[in-house]
Amino acid sequence: MEKLIPLRQTELARLTRHRSGEIRFGEKMLTVPKTADPLSFMANCEARFVLFGIPEDIGIRANSGRPGAASAWQNALESIANLQHNRFCKGSDILALGHLDVAKEMQQAESFNFNETHDRLAISKLVQSIDKEVSHLIFSIVKAGKTPIIIGGGQNNAYGNIKGTALAKGRPINAVNFDSQSDFRILEGRHNGNAFHYAFEEGFLKKYFIFGLHENYVSKNVLQNIKKLENRVQFTTYDEISIRGEKDFDQQMKLALDFVSTDTFGIEIDLDAIPDVASSTMTYSGFSVAKARKFVHFFAKHRNASYLHICEGAPDLGDEKNKHLIGKLIGYLLTDFVKAQLSE
Repeated sequence: MEKLIPLRQTELARLTRHRSGEIRFGEKMLTVPKTADPLSFMANCEARFVLFGIPEDIGIRANSGRPGAASAWQNALESIANLQHNRFCKGSDILALGHLDVAKEMQQAESFNFNETHDRLAISKLVQSIDKEVSHLIFSIVKAGKTPIIIGGGQNNAYGNIKGTALAKGRPINAVNFDSQSDFRILEGRHNGNAFHYAFEEGFLKKYFIFGLHENYVSKNVLQNIKKLENRVQFTTYDEISIRGEKDFDQQMKLALDFVSTDTFGIEIDLDAIPDVASSTMTYSGFSVAKARKFVHFFAKHRNASYLHICEGAPDLGDEKNKHLIGKLIGYLLTDFVKAQLSE
């Protein structure tokens, strides 16, 4: 965990807006003391959930997307620190671990030109180096008996989430992905559009369900590939549910849960599937915030749900006056997950 930058209590206190008569998450979330070993403290602390960030957008750049997702972690952390600690959800259930140090990789990525073949390969190698760090950290958290909550960053980090969990569990895991795109594209070098395909091919991902795929943005090649793997890779489209009314949202969630819950599974939430949320592939068409929250709650209630990953939000690409809204949205999704997990 040498690439981990631990979050200290003093930093959390600076982010917390203290108010008389109120108790905020920032006053109650646990942090690793300076003198403590992060692994040992994590394994022995009372918190059930471990929160950490991956402040990068290299996987997005490697897929010719607009950078900006690196800003989500700090934005989200400030919002989470200022949630109310009350009987509905308690900050003390969370260890705010810190974030991965990807500053060097981010600096290197700035100098690369995606349109140059050599540079594309170099960016993909940076993504691979981050993959190793993410999978190692996830492995450590799951092995310690805790539940990871990961704030991205791009969805390229789904690979590390899946691999780390699978290694800790000693077997492949399943995943459900609330997303407008499949992220099951060809194996052309690592980026945010093929994390699940790489995890699948390397034996870490057993079954995969894509929830809310946008029909306008899935290639014929991907559809043909998924069809060949239909016993292990399935999907439902946003258009089937919300436009043509051929399928019901709740029924499709149950179908997806039945598919992935036969074993340990991860919950992946791509914020670019929600309208008006600033991201590299921002959309005006998609499931509402309320639907996304309902989705997280529904899947998190199951005993086999093993982690939550919220990714692709990019406050730096949004309205300057309302950058805090993405952090606020992430805070809602995080508490929906925690409440559901503690109720199961």
